[in-house]
Amino acid sequence: MKLLTKLISIAIIAGSLFANDVQVFSASSENGKITPKTIEAEFKKLGFYISDNRDMNKPFKLQFKETDFKVYNLFTLYKVDIVQELSKEYPSIGLFAPMSMSIYTKKGEDKIHVSSLTAAAMAKITGIPADNKELLKLETLVHKALKNAMPKGSFETFTYKVSSTDKKLTTDYQVEISNDEWEDEKDEFQMSFEGELKPNGFVQAGFTDVNYDFKASGYDKFDFYDSESICKLPVIYAVAKTRPEAGAFAPCTVYMYKKKGEEMMYIGYPNVYNWMSSLNIDDQKAIEALEDAQTRMVNILNSITE
Repeated sequence: MKLLTKLISIAIIAGSLFANDVQVFSASSENGKITPKTIEAEFKKLGFYISDNRDMNKPFKLQFKETDFKVYNLFTLYKVDIVQELSKEYPSIGLFAPMSMSIYTKKGEDKIHVSSLTAAAMAKITGIPADNKELLKLETLVHKALKNAMPKGSFETFTYKVSSTDKKLTTDYQVEISNDEWEDEKDEFQMSFEGELKPNGFVQAGFTDVNYDFKASGYDKFDFYDSESICKLPVIYAVAKTRPEAGAFAPCTVYMYKKKGEEMMYIGYPNVYNWMSSLNIDDQKAIEALEDAQTRMVNILNSITE
């Protein structure tokens, strides 16, 4: 208990150092010795489940014929026990199951960077209290993994500040679903959702059966709890040109769950206004790409929840 209290105290102090919602940890790549795979290995050692560690340079080059990076990976992962504990009171933690990071090295430099959201930013988006012990513990573990992977690294500071927004940070839906036929109804919903992704330029970058991991540890309060990682390549490509740390938001996680005994399915999606506000985006092409993605995703969800 003393160790946990100490870790949380460290997380609170560390959180106060970041004026931004996104934190970037950087170090010399030591002539290529520190890579996305070596960073991933340190998160695994601390018990994180790795959803994906995807090289985005290949699709960048394929679709746009160029890239600004020597390395650009989107890294998705989550800590099952922490998500499970948070889900008891705050199932909106599904927005970060998995959570996203970007691992990148710009052309012409020998530094590797890892971006992630602060606990305060995750609290703001999910509605979980900023002083929640589990959320702070998660941030502490992220910091520990990064420091283990990049021993000579440090956190960067940014010239830009978080901008204000009056827009909603999440899009949320409630859909009636029966206790007797929920499996068929869920499957039909997911098929409709996934069928709309490609025509609208989205890619399903990953699927996580969160409830499978819950049940494996003996926690059985949901009929289902799924999350889908959704990516739109033109969005991350456009935004990364000026804000490579945007991978802390990409891919976006859409969650859907049903608690046992309830005849309601809950769906949540993080809006692009998080990107615009947290990253203070002012590039017009990036803004247009983000707003287009927002409109398309809301249209998809509206059409299948009516």
